[in-house]
Amino acid sequence: MLDGFEILTTSGVVLWSKSYAPLSSSLINGFIKDIFIEEKILPSSAAADDTSASQHPSYKREKYTLRWASVKDLGLIFVAVYQSLLHLSWVDKLLDNIRVLFVDLYGDQVRKSHSTVVECKFDEYFGQQVEELESSAEAPQRTPQITRNDLDSETSPDQESEEPPPPIPGLLSGRKSPTSAAPSTDTTPTSTPDTSRPSTPLNGHLLSAKAVRGGTSRRARKAASGKPSAVDGFKEKSVGKAKGKQLRRWDADGMVDEDGDAPLDYSAASDTESRPVSSAGTEPVDMAASGMRTSKGQYILKDLDDEVHSILQSANQKKEQNEPSRPAGVVGSSLGAISGLFRNVIGGKVLTKQDLEKPMKGMEELLLKKNVAREAAVRLCEGVERELIGKKTGSFESIDTLLRSSLSSSLTKLLTPTTSLSLLTSITTTTTTQHRPYTISIVGVNGVGKSTSLSKLAFFLLQNNLSLLIAACDTFRSGAVEQLRVHARNLKDLSDREDLGRVELYEKGYGKDAAHIARDAVAYAKDHNFDVVLIDTAGRRHNDARLMSSLEKFAELARPDKILMVGEALVGTDSVMQARAFNAAFGAKRGLDGFIISKCDTVGEMVGVLVSMVHATGIPVVFLGVGQHYGDLRTVNVGNVVGLLMS
Repeated sequence: MLDGFEILTTSGVVLWSKSYAPLSSSLINGFIKDIFIEEKILPSSAAADDTSASQHPSYKREKYTLRWASVKDLGLIFVAVYQSLLHLSWVDKLLDNIRVLFVDLYGDQVRKSHSTVVECKFDEYFGQQVEELESSAEAPQRTPQITRNDLDSETSPDQESEEPPPPIPGLLSGRKSPTSAAPSTDTTPTSTPDTSRPSTPLNGHLLSAKAVRGGTSRRARKAASGKPSAVDGFKEKSVGKAKGKQLRRWDADGMVDEDGDAPLDYSAASDTESRPVSSAGTEPVDMAASGMRTSKGQYILKDLDDEVHSILQSANQKKEQNEPSRPAGVVGSSLGAISGLFRNVIGGKVLTKQDLEKPMKGMEELLLKKNVAREAAVRLCEGVERELIGKKTGSFESIDTLLRSSLSSSLTKLLTPTTSLSLLTSITTTTTTQHRPYTISIVGVNGVGKSTSLSKLAFFLLQNNLSLLIAACDTFRSGAVEQLRVHARNLKDLSDREDLGRVELYEKGYGKDAAHIARDAVAYAKDHNFDVVLIDTAGRRHNDARLMSSLEKFAELARPDKILMVGEALVGTDSVMQARAFNAAFGAKRGLDGFIISKCDTVGEMVGVLVSMVHATGIPVVFLGVGQHYGDLRTVNVGNVVGLLMS
């Protein structure tokens, strides 16, 4: 974690700063004195202004490390401060990106003569870069493994250093298991390793030879609690009619209470039970970070960090143009390897299929590395090949540029929707002309994030002052109704706090028919003047015909205006089969209307699942999920997606 970041001039004027912890002014003053006044730097650090921050040496003072970059033409210095104990590998990348962004946004103000004050609102740009680089750095980290030394060090405060730590169950395999209180030659009880339990065993808590390792037996625990058991070999015979299967409940000691017969379905509140809405745990959402309001008052979502990425991309392009051309194209990339295959092609040559055979294989490998399904990758390569066969290369046109432009064109045609994706316009038209609620259904396989995506979509609609009814139609998965109840409570708290639209949950518990619940929810929404109905459905495997067959009945009874399928960015090549199966499950006259791709923040540049699902169905991607908060929903910027696939 950074402790501070400052942007200042070589004359000592601070233009912008950000502090995460209190820092002494002597840090920056000492840095400027040692580096720029007394020039206590290595000779290699006196580099050009476009050199990466990694070329500059670190400056260490007290317990802090300072990394820096500069722009000599403008006299700017960018300094990042963090504790020396931390290893932040992304700080140099942050300095380079912030330098490019600040110069692009506020370079004209800095260039003015006698300029000492720069009016800038740079917090959002800086925060976006820190969040993005931190998340990319944390992604490959592994979960730390607990060693025996760690277990030995976790002793209770009452234990003194003179006493040796208790043995760990499962590690001392050579010792014999302790015996029970029955007559035996070895009756000494062994102390358990759990320090929270009493050190002296109570009556009936002696470990038996058949006890569970690391704890007492169920028979001994029941004997101690006074519950009837068959210790002496006698069993109580059941009197009367035999009972059915009992629902289990665990007591405070972790034992099963077989006498408990209370129902476990808490989805329907009792008559005497009240469910107060607690707003203490709901975190506020920064709406400016996820969208903006238009002149008409509509709240629209931002593209996927389009502004920041476009600035960085244009800076990289300028840098590549200023650098001398390399014979092998882009070093280390698959397209660079493709360019190398065209070294023998002379300018002005008419390309044939034989000339394109090897480059097309390299292009296909590039798409497969980006998580594009093989079927979609082959189709794209065939389109590029048809476009290039018979084309005459220019005299000074590189093959690398020709391949990139052709592939970008094919990707853009595939991902660009042919119909309007304005959800707000469709909702307004339906509610005003047809005087009924607009219905949206969320479907998908298990575990892709349907309920979370639904709550993000609900938060977006609440920003536009729409009234929402969330229908809990997942009557199969345990906890599905409770999960939606928590989301509805949080969204209600956020909407009340900002004085936005209203939200309500429609539920009928578990075990009911989902199609009938959806139909009743739509009727309830019409009677109570709701604008939108969001229907959550149960997850189902796309290759299970029995589960998929119920979707046709669901579409007939609920009659949703839009059916959105949630697919995760991690799914890989199976996305093609999933998309086709769900698109065909609603009957001959109904299909999917769009995709929501979740977990896009976990894959980086491997966004090929967008290409795979659109290729399989021809249905566009409407939203992207980029995080775990309600505001982490974005619209699709085709140019950015193509840029990630081509990188």
